[in-house]
Amino acid sequence: MLKRNFYREYPKFYVAVDCIIFGFNKGNLNLLLLKRKFEPSKGKWSLMGGFVQKDESVDEAAKRVLKELTGLDRVYMEQVGAFGDIERDPGERVISIAYYALINIDDYDKESVQSYNAFWTDINNLPGLIFDHREMVDKARTRMKQKASYKPIGFNLLPKLFTLTQLQTLYEAIYGETMDKRNFHKRVAEMDFIEMTDEIDKSSSKRGARLYRMNNDAYLKTKKFKI
Repeated sequence: MLKRNFYREYPKFYVAVDCIIFGFNKGNLNLLLLKRKFEPSKGKWSLMGGFVQKDESVDEAAKRVLKELTGLDRVYMEQVGAFGDIERDPGERVISIAYYALINIDDYDKESVQSYNAFWTDINNLPGLIFDHREMVDKARTRMKQKASYKPIGFNLLPKLFTLTQLQTLYEAIYGETMDKRNFHKRVAEMDFIEMTDEIDKSSSKRGARLYRMNNDAYLKTKKFKI
């Protein structure tokens, strides 16, 4: 029979989660960053994070932290990995589990974000980040890019109705490269789950552009996706 203090001889560490929150705005990927209000590294740029509580799993902790910042609870989220260098956090020995999340940049709770002193920043023009947060961001972006090539996760960054130009610009931002318009439209036309609607977006021109939507039920029947 094992004693209750069986693990007493082993060191104890803090376990945290950090959320890499991506949004899409004006043709560019954006990252939601905080200007820290507390030590260590007060006043510097940081990802949103928090410590795992006794009554929650790391996944639950990540969802809680994300909701506290954005007010959203149904968000695409995926674990990036564990970061545990001995001196990664000057405050204490902290092992952090990083997650990336994809949200529609128009759907979050703006008052909550402001209260946390958080701001959207162009992914291609990031400021210096504390600890190993830049490494987390780079790994998350690589993971997202790989996943987006065969799963329609990118649609989480778009509004429910979008133009083909918005869709192409999004994937150009994800991949970091320009795509041929004709070839892109051809691939989209082959996907029955990307449906054309009767609605027109006239925000950019008088003639306007046709709006499309993602039919998730239709996608689940085929699960064939490649952009």
